[in-house]
Amino acid sequence: MTRAAAPYMEWAKSRPRPTIDLAGSNLVACTLEDLPGAREAVDIAGESPFGYPPLVAAIAAHHGVAEDRVATAGGCSGANFLACAALLDPGDEVLVESPFYDPMPASARLLGATTRSFERRFEDGYDLDPPAIAAALTPRTRLILISNPHNPSGTLARNESLEAVGELAARRGIHVLVDEVYRETVFDGRPAPAATLSPFFVSTSSLTKAYGLSSLRCGWTLASPDLTRRIRQVRDVVDNWAPMPSDRLAVVAFRNLGALAARARAIIEANAARVSSWLATRTDLECVPPRSTLAFPRLTGVDDAGPFVERLFARTGTAVAPGHFFGSPAHFRIAFGGEPERVAAGLEAISGVLDAPPA
Repeated sequence: MTRAAAPYMEWAKSRPRPTIDLAGSNLVACTLEDLPGAREAVDIAGESPFGYPPLVAAIAAHHGVAEDRVATAGGCSGANFLACAALLDPGDEVLVESPFYDPMPASARLLGATTRSFERRFEDGYDLDPPAIAAALTPRTRLILISNPHNPSGTLARNESLEAVGELAARRGIHVLVDEVYRETVFDGRPAPAATLSPFFVSTSSLTKAYGLSSLRCGWTLASPDLTRRIRQVRDVVDNWAPMPSDRLAVVAFRNLGALAARARAIIEANAARVSSWLATRTDLECVPPRSTLAFPRLTGVDDAGPFVERLFARTGTAVAPGHFFGSPAHFRIAFGGEPERVAAGLEAISGVLDAPPA
């Protein structure tokens, strides 16, 4: 059996169904009742030469950019792949953050690139370290891959650090792809899209994590007009034409984004407060305070939290994501975009297993 291109995604899709799921990272899913006008908008016909024009216009207006800087895609992971395909040739080198979300480097490897990593250190709050990134670059480096908020830790890079990375990329003539799929789960101090800071940044995102609309698969890139044109050309090879029912519903979602954001804020802020209070009580866990719907605690005194993760599931049916999938085996990832009562029950289950004897 061949090794999965993205082991975390293979695990996420094939794992046993949990009773309480703190591993899946989507916001509580919306229904059609959350999208007034959705039923009337559904149609299988439509034109999508370079993306469905009303959707391209809605994304551009939302971010305050021109439409020639927007390319649509099948979710944020699809956007990441299209951007990598537009920027990379076989044999190019890609510099990837660690800890990492493994579909990002997997996209580069599928395109024939090689990957190197730089560390986002727990001790630095997972901030970006521009000198360390500069030291890791080689003459073959063509792209830097990062996430902001960071997946798996849910932390934000400091604006000064991100800007310094952009200046470094400009000097070297390379691009920085910033996966920003969790950006709109940040309500206070939300950073601007990286692509609005420099033409060497590419931002990717979707309606998934902040709005509970994963099934629409509405993703996009923000980039310079020239790179956007190249990304659109790549999509001609991948799927050519956008799915009309999904894209029409996504336009309805953008029309109702204020109400969807209010719904998301009520869920996320309640869960974030609960997770923050809970972490403060656990002397056996070390965690950088998250700013998104993810937390990445480190289990003290062990090199591998995997046995604890397995014990937690076996005893309580509660799932968290093992840290080894993100390159940090002593950690585990908690996702708290779910129903508040389920998140509370999951945290209680984690405490119960941490407090119980291992045997």
